[in-house]
Amino acid sequence: MSKSFVVLSLVVFFLASCSSGKKALQKGDYFSAVSKAVDRLKSSPDNKKALNVLKDGYQYALEWSQEEIDLAFASNSPEKWERVARVMQQVNMLSGQIRSTPAARNIISNPVTYTTELNEVYEKAAEERYVAGVTELEISTRESARIAFDHFYAADRFVSGYKDARELMETAKEMATVKVVLQTIPVHTQKYRLTSEFFYNQIFGYLNNQFDMHSFVNFYSPYQAETEGLETPDFIVNMEFFDFSIGNLTHTEKEESLEKRVKLETKDTTVVEYVDYKAKLKTFTDKVESGGSLRVQIIEPLTDKMLLDEIVPGSFTWINDYALYVGDLQALDKKQQELIKRKALPLPPEQDLFIEITKRVYSQVTNRLNTFFRRYN
Repeated sequence: MSKSFVVLSLVVFFLASCSSGKKALQKGDYFSAVSKAVDRLKSSPDNKKALNVLKDGYQYALEWSQEEIDLAFASNSPEKWERVARVMQQVNMLSGQIRSTPAARNIISNPVTYTTELNEVYEKAAEERYVAGVTELEISTRESARIAFDHFYAADRFVSGYKDARELMETAKEMATVKVVLQTIPVHTQKYRLTSEFFYNQIFGYLNNQFDMHSFVNFYSPYQAETEGLETPDFIVNMEFFDFSIGNLTHTEKEESLEKRVKLETKDTTVVEYVDYKAKLKTFTDKVESGGSLRVQIIEPLTDKMLLDEIVPGSFTWINDYALYVGDLQALDKKQQELIKRKALPLPPEQDLFIEITKRVYSQVTNRLNTFFRRYN
C-alpha cells in the first residue's frame, strides 16, 4: 500500500468524521443531519455550518415527525402504534444528543422529549402485537405459530411482562419448532470391527450448537426422542457408512549417494580450504490407502417422503517416511537428518484409519445438514 494512498484515506476519513450534516439536510435526511451536526459541535462548538444545520434541521425533523405521527393515526395499518413509537424514539434520541452537548443546548434550549406519551404508545403497540399474535396462534400451523412468536416477542419488548405474552410465546415456539431425530450411524462391514459413535457425537454436537435453544429446529437422539415421547418427529436423519476398505501396504525404497563440500574457517584468510563429506542414504516409504462412503438421508415421516439422499465419499492415505545412512552425517540436509530419526511403524489400527476418513466426510455432511435445516429456522 503506497504512502500517498494511506494519507488520502486518512484525509477522507477525517473529512467524513467532521461532517456538519449539510449534505444530509439537503437530501431531506433530517435526523441524520441533526445527529451529524451535534457530533461536529462536540469537537468544534463554534462551527457555523453545524450550528445552522442544527437550527434548521431540528425544526424540520420535528415537523416531519408530527406529520408521520398524524399519518399513522389516520391509517388502518395493523402496526400503526409501533410506527408512532419508532418516530417518538427518534425524536428522543435527538433530544438526548442535544442535551449532552453544550453548544447544541445553546441553540435548542428545550428539545422535545416524549415520556408519558411514549409509554402510552408502548402500551398500545404491545396490545396490537399481542392481538395479532393471538390471531396467528389460532390458525394452528407451523408458519402461523412462527409469526405469532414474533408478535408476542415484540409485545414483551414494548412492555416487559405484558399480559401472558411470554407464556404464549413459549406455546408458539413449541408449535413452530421443527423436531428432528438423528439416528445412530451403523457401519456396514464384515471384515473390520469399527464404531462410529465418536462421529455421531460430533455431528450431534455440531447441530445443537448451530441450532441452539433459541432456534426453531431441535435435534434429538433416539434415546431423547423415546424419553420425551416423540413418536412422530418432523424429520428423521439416517446416516450409514459402507464400502470401508484398507488398501494393500506399499513399500518403496530409494538409495542415493550424497556429497557436500564445506568451506573451512582458517586463521590465514589468504588460504582457502574445503572438506568433502560423503554418505549413502536409503529412504523408505510405507503407504496405505483407505476409503469409505457415508450415505445421508432425510425423511419426512408424515408423508414418507425422501427429501435428501446423498452419498459422501471419504478417503485417507497414511504415509510413513524414514531413512538409514552410512558415512558422514554432515552430507545430509536438514530434511534428510529428520528422516533418519524416524523409524518403521506398524500399520495404524483400522479404527484410527476409519476416524481419519470421517474427518474428511465431516465438513461435507455438516454443511449439507446445516443448509437443509437452516430454512426452517
